[in-house]
Amino acid sequence: MKRRHFVGLSLLFVASCSTTVNQSNRTSSNLAVSEPETLEFAVTDVQGAEDLQQNYQTFRTVLGEVLEKKIELFPVDNYIAAAVALQSDQLKLALTGPSEYVIMRARTNAVPIIAITRPDYHSIILVRANSEIKSPAQLKGKTIAMWKIGATGGHLGPIKILLDAGLNPQSDFKISMLERKGLQALKQDQVDALAIGVNRYKDLLKTDGLSTNDFRIIATGQPLPSDLFVASSNLPNTLVEKIRDRLVENQDQLIEAILVGKDNDKYQGAKLVPANDSDYNMIREVYKAIGQGNLF
Repeated sequence: MKRRHFVGLSLLFVASCSTTVNQSNRTSSNLAVSEPETLEFAVTDVQGAEDLQQNYQTFRTVLGEVLEKKIELFPVDNYIAAAVALQSDQLKLALTGPSEYVIMRARTNAVPIIAITRPDYHSIILVRANSEIKSPAQLKGKTIAMWKIGATGGHLGPIKILLDAGLNPQSDFKISMLERKGLQALKQDQVDALAIGVNRYKDLLKTDGLSTNDFRIIATGQPLPSDLFVASSNLPNTLVEKIRDRLVENQDQLIEAILVGKDNDKYQGAKLVPANDSDYNMIREVYKAIGQGNLF
């Protein structure tokens, strides 16, 4: 599972964000804080200023109009950099995935503002069409290709499926993180199964020129938690509430602006819905199951 790499990131994150702000302290400490004129905005799965500009410039403009604030795009390399920036008050707002959110929440007390749904967002496990494997339980002792460490649809979601099938992710199967190479690896009999988000599977079928007839889905996971907008715990409560209200009131306009981005098809048909922290307990459960409970 490339565990040493994952643990290394975890330790770096713990060192960078060594304290967690208590929610009650936040409530009492920032009531008198004035509203900032500029809100820095990051997207944790977009690396580099150029890609952030291409995908979120239109959204930045519309968000600024909706909030009546200056919005500055804040490029980050990963969610760890975003979390450190949130804690140090360099970053005010971020759009992040479920996996990243639970760690950022634990280490920085990032405040969930609103969730943005991703239609048809669930994980699947598939095998070759001629495979004798019929169920997830039969993957014990097998090698499973997944996307990358910490990916909600391509790692944590599949682990949840396997957990529910009675398998131990630390001992019962081998994981090979292959990202886009996973489907071809399965086709060429290099792995026994592929666990992936359903939309990524559909994309790979097109780009790799493969057919659904080549594969058979043996398990489909439950809908995964939504992506969400989070705020720095240093922002005043009144501003967070105002941001939430205005995002909801203008959601059609904002989602239309997100869809202008070339890589944002995942939000086609999206809606803004309440962000309940308990909706992300499944992610926490899986992190603990793979031996990363220290993140919380």
